[in-house]
Amino acid sequence: MAAQVLRRKTLANLSAHSYSLFSKSSFSLRRLISTLVLGEHEGGSIKAQSLSAVVAAKSLGEDNSISMLLAGSGPSVQEAARVIVADSDTFMYPLAETCAKLVHLIQQKGGYSHIMATSSSFGKNILPRAAALLDVSPITDVIEISGPQLFVRPIYAGNAFCTVRYTGAEPCMLTIRSTSFPVPLTSANSKCDVAPISQVDLSTFGEDKVCKSKYVNHTSQDSERPDLSNARIVVTGGRALKSSVNFQMIEKLAEKLGAAVGATRAAVDAGFVPNELQVGQTGKIVAPELYMAFGVSGAIQHLAGMRDSKVIVAVNKDADAPIFQVADYGLVGDLFEVIPELLKKLPEKK
Repeated sequence: MAAQVLRRKTLANLSAHSYSLFSKSSFSLRRLISTLVLGEHEGGSIKAQSLSAVVAAKSLGEDNSISMLLAGSGPSVQEAARVIVADSDTFMYPLAETCAKLVHLIQQKGGYSHIMATSSSFGKNILPRAAALLDVSPITDVIEISGPQLFVRPIYAGNAFCTVRYTGAEPCMLTIRSTSFPVPLTSANSKCDVAPISQVDLSTFGEDKVCKSKYVNHTSQDSERPDLSNARIVVTGGRALKSSVNFQMIEKLAEKLGAAVGATRAAVDAGFVPNELQVGQTGKIVAPELYMAFGVSGAIQHLAGMRDSKVIVAVNKDADAPIFQVADYGLVGDLFEVIPELLKKLPEKK
């Protein structure tokens, strides 16, 4: 009996001590959260996806100290500067090897608790390589932040959600879906504090003599249409359009609506449009206010890239097409009849 009483007292003391340690560590964690956001910029301005990463970083904690890293060369970097600027010809083109080494260097100096990027080709290219250099495991495609170490991400093409608790060493490295962290609108009268700008000391940054990749060229389509990832309206065509010539109907409709053009993987594989317009699990993730799908069957890989759209309109000849299960408005009809009618009814864009 005496042994049992002694054991109970010992367990109670251990439990109280453990709780005390846990409380202190939690308090310390809340105080010492600091996040480095990998910013993507082009033409002298920060891309909207990177601003969504800042919104996501704010979800980690109220006292989170957020810094944004911009790497590049020349005036464009200075114009886009947010907090930390690495200005060097080495970063003129965002190659994964050099950018990952830069993240490693800054983490050694700054000791951030979190490093975050968007789930774009930019973030997916750099963050895993930087995580390997820092010997940590990244968490990808985060759609919700429940705490400094607790995150939600989709699995099985978005058909299920997984809650992940990070228990590894710092830094905790994340890629986030920008569509899940919209940037709040600011009024014209709202005041913004100017963030301090600091230059990265690159004197200790050594370049590898043998780099496994090199910049060749950059091609982009000159178009007045909005960017697919951030557009308010997206008009998407599927394989049912049958040819690139017929796909021009989608482009004309998008032009009248001031919308971005999207495509299914089947349409891209068939050569109707370039792969930069692909929407889906292996393409771009979009969440516009209006998503219009013409001749799209609704494969789960495609639905994973657009299911967060506010309003979904689907037109398909097949009444049993899976796209109608997620659509807010559906029309069973021939797109070759529906689109010309829409083009006639809609006014010209001013």
